[in-house]
Amino acid sequence: MSVHETAIIEDGVKIGPRSAVWDNVHVRSGAQIGHDCIVGEKTYIAPGVRIGNFVKINAFVYICTGVEIEDGVMVSAGAIFTNDRFPRAMAEDFKALRSSQADEKTLATHVRRGATIGAGAVIGCGIEIGAFSMVGMGSVVTHSVAPHHLVLGNPARLAGCVCSCGQLLHHFDGESGIAWRGTCTVCSRSYETVGTLVKELTTAI
Repeated sequence: MSVHETAIIEDGVKIGPRSAVWDNVHVRSGAQIGHDCIVGEKTYIAPGVRIGNFVKINAFVYICTGVEIEDGVMVSAGAIFTNDRFPRAMAEDFKALRSSQADEKTLATHVRRGATIGAGAVIGCGIEIGAFSMVGMGSVVTHSVAPHHLVLGNPARLAGCVCSCGQLLHHFDGESGIAWRGTCTVCSRSYETVGTLVKELTTAI
């Protein structure tokens, strides 16, 4: 494990072997980071965040309480997670600032195995980013993303599907998709789609 001297690692944080935490990162109490991870400079990881193994987090990423990131996920530079759909600075009685601690309004977000979140993307709360899906740079994600889906834009919309290796497989024609079957030109994995459901085939086409 390697932690830069300028990083702030609070009490109760767990960081796995061979992980690297770079300069000016702040990891809050109770957060967990697995093994073989990279956390880029000036990233903030809130209390209770859970990060799996082989996760790559680039610089200037904001990960708030309620986020869980599974193994093999890529979070690109400047990505932002959220956890409250209707945030306010002050408490309901307008006599004090609202606590930053998790409460009944805090919503969870789950990033599944192998997903990629592009640079500058904003991830809404209470949603799931599916396994091996890909969120394009600068996208604003307001709903869950299915496995292997590629979403782009503001708000993010379905644009296609991607292989587990990251290669674009197929462009969808609108939100309904079309039946398609094919093989990745990079790694030779085979897939089929029914509507917008993407399924990896166990035998080659």
